[in-house]
Amino acid sequence: MQQIVLAGLFVMLTTSLGALFAVVFKKLPEWWLDVGLAFSGGVMLVASFTSLIMPATEIGSIYTVMLGIILGFLAIFLIEKLVPHEEYITKLKITENYKERVKSIFMIVTAIIIHNIPEGMAVGVSMANDVEKGWATAIAIGTQDIPEGLAVSLPLIFLTERVWIPVLIGVLSGFSEFVFTVLGGYAFTIFHSLLPLGLSFAGGAMIYVTIKEVFPEVYKNKNELLVTVGFLIGLLTMLYLDITLG
Repeated sequence: MQQIVLAGLFVMLTTSLGALFAVVFKKLPEWWLDVGLAFSGGVMLVASFTSLIMPATEIGSIYTVMLGIILGFLAIFLIEKLVPHEEYITKLKITENYKERVKSIFMIVTAIIIHNIPEGMAVGVSMANDVEKGWATAIAIGTQDIPEGLAVSLPLIFLTERVWIPVLIGVLSGFSEFVFTVLGGYAFTIFHSLLPLGLSFAGGAMIYVTIKEVFPEVYKNKNELLVTVGFLIGLLTMLYLDITLG
């Protein structure tokens, strides 16, 4: 359990570090943020299979794994439906141009906070299954949490023209990841027989967030080559860490 808590603190601290970087790098070009998020997508996609779904198939039946993936998709889908989206922004009494900017930033921040849930669970459940593989997952996800923390705080700094409240929101998004790391790890340490379901659930949730939220967002702008390179680097980083540390 101690290792699970430490892994949770690690991913929380890296997210917080990214949020603090927003203060220093608030003049960075927009493509830099897109590349960072694409890197995150590459890490999440590989981690979904190498650290979660494939280990689940080794200790559980294929039907259990398929059920877990479906439940992971369904859980994040329902969370997205329950979280306020752009219909609330359209009611704001601001100019159309500014409204579009607010809506875009709101969707990015919401997407990142939502996908902290499966990321945290992925680390916790992976640690419950195999500590070495769990640390490989934690290091990879913690690394890509830096641009994610930046992506939460930086747009809010631009929008509010304040600094520390956006940074605090970025830190809180990291805290949510810590909570789900501990909850996921603790739950499946006790209910070890359900571990294949937990691993595949976390994997399915991460795949859903990657293809539904991360990729569409980063490919909206005109930086396709840079974004694709960022994705490739993230994919190779996670693959390398999983093989060498796992």
